[in-house]
This record gives sequence, structure tokens and C-alpha cells, in this order.
Amino acid sequence: RVRLVESGGGSVQAGGSLRLACAASGDIYSTNVMAWFRQYPGKEREGVAATSTVGEKTNYADSVKGRFTISQEIDRSTMYLQMNDLKVEDSAIYYCAARLWPAGGSWNQAADFGYWGQGTQVTVSS
Repeated sequence: RVRLVESGGGSVQAGGSLRLACAASGDIYSTNVMAWFRQYPGKEREGVAATSTVGEKTNYADSVKGRFTISQEIDRSTMYLQMNDLKVEDSAIYYCAARLWPAGGSWNQAADFGYWGQGTQVTVSS
């Protein structure tokens, strides 16, 4: 099992930056994909970015490409989401998620991830 704890959310003006962190513990060496999702009120969680622990492949939602960067410590203990040039529409609850071997699926489908953090609120004002 894997335990995930997010931090780093907060309020910022449009154009500003935030860095989210996700501290991972437990069976972290069994993870094959780590990802960030966000959720708007009344909506399903949507994939923001993901990183594979094999080949260090990364994926981003089109809406955040060029503005957000996902990274992970080499020991997989912490994952980050650097968010630059934030927009009002980036306001949401952000969750980190993990998928363990041998599970497969899509990087941006919440149903394909078995482990979740508690979420952290990001609010961007105009």
C-alpha cells in the first residue's frame, strides 16, 4: 500500500506560481505511474500531469502544457507539480495519485489509480 499526502496549495493571483508537493510512503517502489489530478465542484477528477517511474515519461493535459511541470525525487519519496502562469480556471482541488505494478490504464483516468491523497486547494484570483 502507498500513503500520499499533498501540500503547497493556497491562494495566488493570476500569473503567479505555486508548487505542490506529494509525500509518498509505503510501497513506493511498486509504483509505475504517479499523477496529479484536479477536481472542480460538481465535476469528475481530471488528469493534469503524470510521470512514469519507467523511462521517466511525462504526460500533461493540453490546458497546462508549457505552464506546469511534474517532477519526482529520485527515491520517489516526493512528487512535485510546479505551476507557473496560473489562471483563474486552474482553481480546483488538486490530488496526487499512484498506480502500482502490475496495474495498467490511462495516465489521465482517475479510475485507473488506486491510491489518492486527501487533496489540496488551489485558488487563483483575477
